[in-house]
Formats: sequence, C-alpha cells, structure tokens
Amino acid sequence: QVQLVESGGGSVQAGDSLRLSCAVSGRIWGDYNMAWFRQAPGKEREFVAAMRWTDGSTYYATFAKGRFTISRNNTKNTVNTVYLQMNSLIPEDTAVYYCGDSHIWTSDYSYPPHYGAWGQGTQVTVSS
Repeated sequence: QVQLVESGGGSVQAGDSLRLSCAVSGRIWGDYNMAWFRQAPGKEREFVAAMRWTDGSTYYATFAKGRFTISRNNTKNTVNTVYLQMNSLIPEDTAVYYCGDSHIWTSDYSYPPHYGAWGQGTQVTVSS
C-alpha cells in the first residue's frame, strides 16, 4: 500500500521560496503519475504539477509555470521522494499542499479522482 507524507510547508513572506517534500513508501517502479495539488479554505482541490514517473515528463498548472518545479530523487528502482520547489510565492499560493499517486499513468493528470493515494498535506501560508 502506497503511503505519502508531505513536509516543508510554513509561513513565509511574498517573494520567498519553499521546497516541499513528499516521502513515498510502498511504491514500486512503474508507469504512473505523482502530482502536487493544493486546497485553499472553501475551495476545491486544485492541480499544481505532475510528473510521469517512467520518463520524468512534467506538467504544470498555468499559475505554476515559471515559478514552481516538480522533481524527484534520481535513483531508478527506488521511489522515495517527490519535491515541489516554489519560488516567488504570492499570497494567493496560500493553501494546504498535497501530493498524490495515480497508481497508473493517465494523461488526465489534473483530475483529482484519478489519484488513489494522498498524503495528509502541508500548510503553506504566504503573507504580503
């Protein structure tokens, strides 16, 4: 069973950077997506970035392009950490950030129901 644990959130000022980590356990090498989503109070869960695990292809929400970067540890056959580097943070980035595992690859990577495993989330608060 895949388990995901996020960390790295915090309270920062606008313009600052944060690096979120998602520790993955119980996952074997395969063709699937790992992704980051976020959810602000009173809003639906929103896609941020995704990575296809086999070839490292990355996908970003429009608001994330140029500011956020999804990456992973580079040891093949060992799946244990996914990162989200966030630069030039703005107050609108305030949310709980979650990592998700899609179990199998899908081109519809921004659709939350495709992800069968989620972490508990990590809070990011950006003040102006």
